Amino acid sequence: MGDTATTRQLKVAKQIQKDLAEMIRERGMAAYKGAMVTVSGVKISPDLALAKAYVSIFPSDKAGEVMHILDEEKGKLRGELGRRVSKQLRIVPDLSFFLDDSLDYVEHIDELLKK
Repeated sequence: MGDTATTRQLKVAKQIQKDLAEMIRERGMAAYKGAMVTVSGVKISPDLALAKAYVSIFPSDKAGEVMHILDEEKGKLRGELGRRVSKQLRIVPDLSFFLDDSLDYVEHIDELLKK
């Protein structure tokens, strides 16, 4: 029984990641101060009530502004997500956004290797 929950969580997380990425792309870079926002992953709670979306932002110096915009739009994004997943999910998970700075880390390592 434990495995099916994990499989379901993974499927739901993937779907939410795909939908969020699409919704952010449709809003366009202008909505995010000209930054490119990528949804790099989504983790969902076992009860499917909370989704943690990890986003990477380029250029990274706009990360603070963009995270603020995403937090302000959380309700709208959740509503839109609800319309998209209403056939698959009974409840629409609460969204929370986290900065995925692994790209910055890769860039930093790259810089160090060039020295």
